[in-house]
Amino acid sequence: MPIEILMPALSPTMTEGNLAKWLKKEGDEVRSGDVLAEIETDKATMEVEAVDEGRIGKIIVPEGTQGVKVNQPIAVLLAEGEEAAALAQAGSSAAGRAPDQRSPNRPAQDPRPNPSSQAGEGVAGAKEGSPSPPPAQAGEGRVGGVSNGRDESGAARVFASPLARRMAQQAGVDLASLRGSGPQGRIVKADIEAALAGGARKPAQAPAAVPGAAPVRPAPTPSAPPAAASAAVFAKEQVLALAGNPPYSEKPHTPMRRVIARRLAESKQTIPHFYLSVDCEIDELLKTRTALNAKSEARISVNDFVVRATALALRQVPAANASWSDDAILQWERVDIAVAVALEDGLITPIVKAADQKGLAAIAAETKDLAARARAGKLKLEEFQGGTFSISNLGMFGIRQFEAVINPPHGGILAVGAGEQRPVVRDGQLAVATVMTCTLSCDHRVVDGAIGAQFLGALKKLIEDPLRMLL
Repeated sequence: MPIEILMPALSPTMTEGNLAKWLKKEGDEVRSGDVLAEIETDKATMEVEAVDEGRIGKIIVPEGTQGVKVNQPIAVLLAEGEEAAALAQAGSSAAGRAPDQRSPNRPAQDPRPNPSSQAGEGVAGAKEGSPSPPPAQAGEGRVGGVSNGRDESGAARVFASPLARRMAQQAGVDLASLRGSGPQGRIVKADIEAALAGGARKPAQAPAAVPGAAPVRPAPTPSAPPAAASAAVFAKEQVLALAGNPPYSEKPHTPMRRVIARRLAESKQTIPHFYLSVDCEIDELLKTRTALNAKSEARISVNDFVVRATALALRQVPAANASWSDDAILQWERVDIAVAVALEDGLITPIVKAADQKGLAAIAAETKDLAARARAGKLKLEEFQGGTFSISNLGMFGIRQFEAVINPPHGGILAVGAGEQRPVVRDGQLAVATVMTCTLSCDHRVVDGAIGAQFLGALKKLIEDPLRMLL
């Protein structure tokens, strides 16, 4: 049967995307792992890989289309030996489904069940209380190019794309512990990325089957309640009335701006922020930077020193490198620094992973590359989704001091101001030094005042004695 290719959810916050470009055309052969299209999400332009094999029978959504809902059909894939006549059946199936219906990406009108239903879950998009289809027999045919049932050893087969298997093997992720979001419950690239970001959940165990008894379906899991009550909502007419109806022009919200507004509102409503500031003298740092840049092709910035110092300080005070969960405080074993980068219509936080294990030249090259690709919208999901701590630097804009909003689920964010000459007192004598103010925003559920103070103390020592960073 023809297989519908659906608009994928390429990030946890994505509800719709723009189909920027098709890299395959109708009639092209497709293998698992081939790049099909480029999708513009709320954060970046990302490539979509094929999960199944076959031939592009029909492109439903042309390139350049804006606001395509997640799980809306965008193309139809014909399996080997299928003719174009089968597209009529697939087209009627696609037309009969609402664009925003969250049905699995599976062959049109395929009577065989989704493997996830064998774990006690109803097929997404099915009506509440409708009978579940009978379970497939082991070894029955192939669904979406993957054989059904169990492997030769008798163990339950794990459905995963080749790319997902390779990523899981490299990252040490147990595929059996993941629930797939692809066709027929197959584990795909996005599921591995979610697992690496800490968002994967083990599938629910199916109750034991009783011969002759009706299939047992567990009660549906209630959806998670909102993180907090929404802020006051102002319609455009209300805002105009409150402002006195002055002349205005409209700038429509981009998906990125909507996500920024929602996440930062949730952060301030749900995270108890408190702030600690410290002044760092950076004259020695500037001298070291000048000396290093004179002897190296890498152009090291003050921000690169800050990233390196922050990573080393988090290693010295690991309690500050943590996140809150309802079950426990999660103490991160790796230091991944998310660095805020301003874009034309918002901001994004590309990640310098394992920053404590990288030298200044490596950090300089990586941050420059990440920032350039962030502004071009070419970052991969794993390059901006995640991290354990954030840095926001407005020093280049002349801002002396500010308090940044925490980026969940991080336990803190460091706000870095401009280095400027200020009067200081040394041994009872007035002097002039180049001073940079750093302010730490802390999640008080995770980072107490003493921990935050210890972190800033370690950071200050590293910044004021930059040779420590070179050891």
